[in-house]
Amino acid sequence: MNSLKTRMAAILIAVSAAAVGLIANFEGFSPTVYKDAVNVNTIGYGHTGKDVKPGMTITRTQAKALLVKDADKHWEQARQYIKVPISQNEADAYASFVYNVGVGNFARSTLLKKLNQGRYSEACAELKKWVYAGGKRLKGLVRRREAEYRMCTGHDLKLSYVPANDWTYRLVA
Repeated sequence: MNSLKTRMAAILIAVSAAAVGLIANFEGFSPTVYKDAVNVNTIGYGHTGKDVKPGMTITRTQAKALLVKDADKHWEQARQYIKVPISQNEADAYASFVYNVGVGNFARSTLLKKLNQGRYSEACAELKKWVYAGGKRLKGLVRRREAEYRMCTGHDLKLSYVPANDWTYRLVA
């Protein structure tokens, strides 16, 4: 278990490889555009935006670059709302969360309010409440939030690399 004692200003913390691996694990890879659970055009490792058009395709190399760029962009926007010191584990968990739910939802969340009150364990526990998309409880979100919660509370997540799939990770118990 990693120590949560080493906390610093969120503005000083970057998205780590562990966070990117966690995001990739739960987003999965799609070389073609698909509609996600809330009907948004998505490609690669969960990339969305005006540049994602029906019929387009993407390579794994392009998807990797977009994932890292997107994760960095979302975290850079989200961390400005965090007013208390946090650990790398907490930052990684919140980076994965923000990648999935968006900066606006994070900024308005009870999770952020509790975090900024220094209620760290309660803030981590709030992750587990975000398991609905389009009004439906999704098993994939339940698993993702449990992994984010474990990361947030300082537990190491073992992500195994599956070389045959090129940059695909799976959680190891």
